[in-house]
Parts: sequence; C-alpha cells; structure tokens
Amino acid sequence: MPTQPLPEKTPPPALAAETETAALPGQGALLDPPPAPPLAATPPADPRPPEYREYRWYHKMWAVLFITFCLDVGLFLLISPWTDAWDNFAAYAHALRPYCDNLYVRGAISGLGVINLYISLGEVFRLRRFSRH
Repeated sequence: MPTQPLPEKTPPPALAAETETAALPGQGALLDPPPAPPLAATPPADPRPPEYREYRWYHKMWAVLFITFCLDVGLFLLISPWTDAWDNFAAYAHALRPYCDNLYVRGAISGLGVINLYISLGEVFRLRRFSRH
C-alpha cells in the first residue's frame, strides 16, 4: 500500500498575522517578557521590642490545674492496672472480667497513662510562656 505524504499544516490566516506582528520587538505581548517590578524598599527594622500577650492569673491557674490533672490521671492509669484494686474491680464486674485480666488491655491502659504523663510534662515546659521576657 503506497503511503501518501501528509499535507503541511499552515496556521490559519488570523493566527499567522498575530505571530508575524508579535515577532517584532516591542510590538506584541506574546514574545516580550513582562516588565520587571520595581524594587520595593525594605521597611526599617522596628526598634521597639515585640509585644507579648498579657496573661492574667486565671491563665496561669488553669495551666497549673491542667498539669496537675494530667499528672494525676497519667499516674493512675499507669499504675492501677497492675494493682490488687484492679483485680478486685474485675471480681465485681463479671462482664468485664475477660478484658480486665487480659495483659494487653492492661498494657494499653498503662500506655494511655504514659501519654497523659507526656502531656503534663509538655505543659510544664510550656509554663515558660507566662514568664516575662
């Protein structure tokens, strides 16, 4: 089967006119790069110190109470699954007995306690936000 050469594609007349006029420098917007924006002067550095948030006594009290709460809950969850009180609770809750005796459940509850201790420790380090710089 003989192959026939493909006809050359020529742009439509309107497009050809645009590309011809755009080829001239300064004439068209297609080929010319956009003008560079003027260099803005950098504002002078502010000599005043940055303003810090004003904390009231109840902000500080709330932070200390939150730390105390997370610490107490964390220690309780970390220690209580491994005490006799946990076994006594399991004796009264017959439906929960299989779960309370499972060591994986005890470990998961202790893991929640570790997370609470981590949160309280992080909040202790965040108490610095109340100090004045």
